[in-house]
Amino acid sequence: MEQPIKERTVFISDNIQIIMRENSSPENYIKSYFSEGKSSFNLLFLLSPNIHLNANHCKTQFTFKKNQYILHYTTEECQAELWTDEKTLKYLQIQIKYQYIFNLIDAESNRESKEILKRMIDNQFVFLHKETPPDMTVEMHMILREIISYRRKGIMQKLFVEAKIIKLLILIFEQFNEKNTAEGLSKTPLIIKKFVDENFHRNLKIEEISKILGINETKIRKEFKIHYQKTIIDYISELRMLKAKKMIVNKDLMIKEIAIDCGYEYVQNFTRAFKKKFGVSPEKLRTNSPEEQKNHR
Repeated sequence: MEQPIKERTVFISDNIQIIMRENSSPENYIKSYFSEGKSSFNLLFLLSPNIHLNANHCKTQFTFKKNQYILHYTTEECQAELWTDEKTLKYLQIQIKYQYIFNLIDAESNRESKEILKRMIDNQFVFLHKETPPDMTVEMHMILREIISYRRKGIMQKLFVEAKIIKLLILIFEQFNEKNTAEGLSKTPLIIKKFVDENFHRNLKIEEISKILGINETKIRKEFKIHYQKTIIDYISELRMLKAKKMIVNKDLMIKEIAIDCGYEYVQNFTRAFKKKFGVSPEKLRTNSPEEQKNHR
């Protein structure tokens, strides 16, 4: 026997409607329907695990984890079926009319505003047809709790809710931009760094790194410098010096052994690099007290 969905209208105005739906059942199957109004943007926050959504208008089925969300624009009234095999089905819907968003963004004022609205209409942000729906942030959770628990009515509630929705939209746009930036970054610097971290003790040359990784030398130098704000040579030297400083306290090891283990063929080159880095020779640092050794960084 189907359990009735508990529905509570949290807020309603001419432009915004916020509804909380929640139900529990011992039968491990609950079903609900998610309705979208004509020319509206719909934020759907999934607050329980394994919620399935069957979107009839686009003939697609989605499955969401707990604390994921979608932002979807539709031109016509439509309905989607939601169900879960869990004992709880809980989600919050915020429906916003197109004209309200249009006025809010001031879409005719500049190119950036037009572009944001166009992306929202085309569902290009973190929306339904993204393979991985976005996760709610802690700040988003806090905003939803504030909206749900706000007790004042009238104009104060209207202003409060509208301010919180604006903040939610800002967080969504920021999250989308960060995701796109991260996806757009080349993986080349990370590949190079991993290789260097594992091989810095060898007598590495850029040409060798290029051949082994199959990456152009110019690209290696340029992308590593952009990503880490230092050259590969400087990074290798830094790793070697940090390793040398740890080894120098072991008086059973000869300076020459440390130099070779850190990738230096000639002990003179090692000594010169060490003194440049720490302001003292390896021999001198070794004879210093433990406290003095800590001061040489």
